[in-house]
Amino acid sequence: MEQQLQRLLDRQACEDVLIRYGRTLDWLDQEGQASCYWQDAQIDYGFFKGSAVDWIPVVMGLEEASPRRWHMTSGIIVEVNGNKATSECYGLSMGSSKNEEGGLIATLFGGRYLDELEKRDGQWRLSKRTYIADWSQSFPDGLDAMVDSGFILNILQITQAGHKAYQPL
Repeated sequence: MEQQLQRLLDRQACEDVLIRYGRTLDWLDQEGQASCYWQDAQIDYGFFKGSAVDWIPVVMGLEEASPRRWHMTSGIIVEVNGNKATSECYGLSMGSSKNEEGGLIATLFGGRYLDELEKRDGQWRLSKRTYIADWSQSFPDGLDAMVDSGFILNILQITQAGHKAYQPL
């Protein structure tokens, strides 16, 4: 029973890393993003292949350039084997950019992450990540139009790290 419980705890810790990845990007939390990887982790997004140490400034720069961003991880499958684990999950992400008229265009990406994780000194982090893009779609960002029509929603403008609404977990 103790082995089964430890396996469940390890699996949950791996899932937490995978979900924290997107959350720290959304809030521009570079330190939190770095906590998802071992420094020697190998990262392959196609346009970038290298170590996590080199990846983090690249991905944070991309996210900082987007006025709005949003990441969601789902369909997580984790197989734990001692202090190593493999994982596959789906990822949806959206990033916005300004169009020629100054409005926002949103691009939604759908893909999957093929990951390896390692537990070192009691902590799980990514040791290898490969991203596979499956599709993307661009469309006008409708939030501003909704606000202009009188349908008011809480909309955050996260343009730099340390937003007052962010609560690191």
